[in-house]
Amino acid sequence: MPEPVGFFTDTSICIGCKACEVACKEWNQLPGNPPTFLDSFDNTGALGAQNWRHVQFHERLADAQSGVGNGQAWLMMSDVCKHCKQASCLEVCPTGAIIRTEFDSVYIQPEVCNGCRYCISACPFGVIGFNPVAGIAQKCTFCYDRLQAGMMPACAKACPTQSIQFGPLAELQKKADARLAALRAQGVSSAQLYGRDTSVYGGLNAFFLLMDKPETYGLPNPQNAQLPRRNNLGGYLGSLVTAALGVVAAAVAFRTRGVSKKSTGDVAPA
Repeated sequence: MPEPVGFFTDTSICIGCKACEVACKEWNQLPGNPPTFLDSFDNTGALGAQNWRHVQFHERLADAQSGVGNGQAWLMMSDVCKHCKQASCLEVCPTGAIIRTEFDSVYIQPEVCNGCRYCISACPFGVIGFNPVAGIAQKCTFCYDRLQAGMMPACAKACPTQSIQFGPLAELQKKADARLAALRAQGVSSAQLYGRDTSVYGGLNAFFLLMDKPETYGLPNPQNAQLPRRNNLGGYLGSLVTAALGVVAAAVAFRTRGVSKKSTGDVAPA
């Protein structure tokens, strides 16, 4: 079996060119959303059924702790499905349409998906969308067909700055550690890795080097990152307790109703 592979996205060298978005749409034949004005360079808006890569643009004033410099600054990040080690979408799928491939990626089998949308509700990153034409849920596939042919994903192939790097996960983690150390040595104290370790949903096969706190990029803070209740032991126990209480309450109500009918003489004729 091939070793786990993944994406390492270094946001510090993203130039916002959107080549990754174009390559993704071209290879996967995604028509995209109708063009709309979003009051930003970001004309995609969010990840979804037609946008499996999404370049974020965040404009803000830099400060002494940002490590970016003086004046205004752009923070850009090419977002994608994280292919979580603890994938809540996979856990809630009732048909088995979502599987973990031989490359350790999370893949939705279109021919098995019944369009229930449970995965959309369960995903903590909001990366899955519903295709009303096909009637199925869709997201990044890691270019599964390209991987099977020994090719890298289209987005990583098209990235001109190597902001998106693809390869064996262990090698990418070493590169990420070295890049973080280099930025810290340059005084960029705000730089941090997100999803590199197991603190976020058991680890992410698509992890990031960020230049600001995760919330700036719309990512859950690692300290608050928790799976949906139905995907953890507490959630299952809570559901079982609730169900048991419901059964007891129904039994008590039925018994009380029967006693009440007998006491009033309101009983069915023999």
